Amino acid sequence: MFGCSRSKASEMKMIFCGNFLNFFVLHTWFWSKIQDEFRGGKINVEKTQKLLEKLDVQCNTIHVKHIFKDNDRLKQGRITIEEFRAIYRTIVHRQEIIEIFNAYSENRKILLENNLVQFLTQEQYAVEMSRTIAIEIIQKYEPIDEVRRERQMSFEGFARYMDSPECLLFKHECKRVYQDMTHPLNDYFISSSHNTYLISDQLVGPSDIWGYVSALVKGCRCLEIDCWDGAQNEPVVYHGYTLTSKLLFKTVIQAINKYAFMTSDYPVVLSLENHCSPSQQEVLADHLQTIFGESLLADILDDYPDKLPSPEALKFKILVKNKKIGTLKETHERKGSDKRGKVEEWEEPDDEEEEDEFKDSTASDNFSLKDNQDKETEVKKAISSKLFKKKKTRKLKIALALSDLVIYTKAEKFRSFQHSRLYQQFNENNSIGESRARKLSKLKVQEFILHTRKFITRIYPKATRADSSNFNPQEFWNIGCQMVALNFQTAGLPMDLQNGKFLDNGASGYILKPQFLRDAQSNFNPNIIRDGNPTTLTIRLISGIQLPLNSASSNKADTSVIIEVFGVPNDQTKQQTRVIKKNAFSPRWNETFTFIIHVPELALIRFVVENQGLITGNEFLGQYTIPFLCMNKGYRRVPLFSRLGESLEPASLFVYVWYIQ
Repeated sequence: MFGCSRSKASEMKMIFCGNFLNFFVLHTWFWSKIQDEFRGGKINVEKTQKLLEKLDVQCNTIHVKHIFKDNDRLKQGRITIEEFRAIYRTIVHRQEIIEIFNAYSENRKILLENNLVQFLTQEQYAVEMSRTIAIEIIQKYEPIDEVRRERQMSFEGFARYMDSPECLLFKHECKRVYQDMTHPLNDYFISSSHNTYLISDQLVGPSDIWGYVSALVKGCRCLEIDCWDGAQNEPVVYHGYTLTSKLLFKTVIQAINKYAFMTSDYPVVLSLENHCSPSQQEVLADHLQTIFGESLLADILDDYPDKLPSPEALKFKILVKNKKIGTLKETHERKGSDKRGKVEEWEEPDDEEEEDEFKDSTASDNFSLKDNQDKETEVKKAISSKLFKKKKTRKLKIALALSDLVIYTKAEKFRSFQHSRLYQQFNENNSIGESRARKLSKLKVQEFILHTRKFITRIYPKATRADSSNFNPQEFWNIGCQMVALNFQTAGLPMDLQNGKFLDNGASGYILKPQFLRDAQSNFNPNIIRDGNPTTLTIRLISGIQLPLNSASSNKADTSVIIEVFGVPNDQTKQQTRVIKKNAFSPRWNETFTFIIHVPELALIRFVVENQGLITGNEFLGQYTIPFLCMNKGYRRVPLFSRLGESLEPASLFVYVWYIQ
């Protein structure tokens, strides 16, 4: 009825058609959508919010109230149809979007199909763009029937497209599992939590099943369970020798069984801190087998008798990380036998950290993989005489029934890099406290990287973090540590980095480490700038969209944005915008920032929005953290999240991103 012929239409006819659509169809569409709501007269703020939702306009309730108040000329708490139109235009017709639309519209009224293709290829870097995709976008986002039938796009449709998930900063392909999942487990970063049962501090706070549920929902793949003897022969989970409350081990396992594979199909590792007597260790083993059933990995896989399997091979499997007696071959031979009452002793160095790593000057100090057999023998003798004999040991009693459930994740005390290189088996994992790990990373960084190429290494917070605070995980990802365990209950920068990093690869909890952290021939050192051309990242921070407000009293916050880069030391930097006074609804910065990134494979980009405060300091409003390699180019929307990691939609930033590699 209102259409113009697409085939061989003249330019004048297209312009006429566009003007006609603008003045009649667009006008008719808008009024047809809202007029019924005003048949009874004016509407209040609640109906205004519902009408905006009916028009597919996302809007924060606090911001709606402020805009409503600004447009309610009679200050009666009710607005006319014209006043609603003004509110609608304030929210939807953002000037920065109008400018982009006008740059590609031949008449500033309508985008023709070829105009949209041009925008998508030139601005959004859609390399495989085709008219078919452009038509799909029009069909999906254009709200006006007459315009959509002509395969054209009005500003209304363009604005909806720009606010859609398709224009988010995060690459669509990174939302699915796209990496090769057939490498051995030690080739992956694995989302890991510390003292998962705690939801507050480490000394007197409650233990709660929610700690496990929330971690699993977030894609965590390594959970920690501190096990102690409980009443009536039922082991309990709590932070030993503290006032934290207790959970039944059985209840914890039931919750894990329910939620283990809700977010990710890939294996879950249960890191047991086992303080139970042998009799209650057998109860642990019974519960693990009964509750998990076939999901529990209780024997070697046929194809992996002497090497770590892949996440793909371990899909939907639960792995137990604990002390283990004997070899995998012996475990396999005992399969099906009665193990009740069978207990063996486990001997290991005491809990003191190995000062020999820093003090002793032995032949092992300069050992490398290229040394000959004589040197290797010499090192073994040195280690035996200076490490083993010097340190006290402790003996633990391990129930065979529990020991035999440990297959590819045997907990082994870390002694030194030299000892691990000579004696550690493929299925043995180490846990190292953050303080010692930090010292090692500074003094012996390349030996540390050699270690993490072969063995799964878990880093955990130091004991003095009684408030459940966290360290910066980036420093340990930089050297290839697979399990960097954080207190998931504690919000802040470390958990922002954790959540941002593990958005990648479909939020599966497994991210393939870069080649230089897997390849034995690589000489990568995070403290040394790599040869070659660095990546130049440029971000134009255009505007903010309905920025979050912690107070409902005003939307006149003084807003600024910090853009930070986390990665190897040479890449770590941050830059900040100027402050936009009294505007949290639609601040515009139009500032451009350039970053030089030497190791993009490890880089995370973090956007932080603040409200400037002169007396109390800057107030955190929201943040978003994303792996650099998951960033789209072009005009993009950056969603914001609260301190607790909750979405603050529709609050976001509007940016233009491009980079040269």
